[in-house]
Amino acid sequence: MSTGTLDATQAALAAEHAAVYGYGIVGARVGEDRGAEATAAYAAHRARRDALARTVRDLGGEPAVAAAAYALPFAVPDRAAAVRLAAELEDRVADVYSDLVRASEGPARREAAGALREAAVRAVRWRGSGVTFPGLAERR
Repeated sequence: MSTGTLDATQAALAAEHAAVYGYGIVGARVGEDRGAEATAAYAAHRARRDALARTVRDLGGEPAVAAAAYALPFAVPDRAAAVRLAAELEDRVADVYSDLVRASEGPARREAAGALREAAVRAVRWRGSGVTFPGLAERR
């Protein structure tokens, strides 16, 4: 594996750390009707985070550690903002998995593509609409 693969894996790990943190905020404000969805997303991001940490070690790197806190892209005082934050988190995760797909090959590429797809599907569920090419900067 190349340095590019390790760097892209570290970036995906960092994004998963941020998503786990962000879903803590989402879960606290999203309301009971979407609480199960937030809990499922939180668990999925934790699982991806843990798998990426193992992958970084397998690639000979030291996994990036989570920050104590993350700056949110906007204030999240209510349910509507929490839903918007969840969609934003998924978009950001999709972006880094797009990079990991490009940097990987074989089973690692398939795994990254699966993670990109999952993030895109969650973003659609939160936002209510999708984008043509999730994970690509050109779409913004």
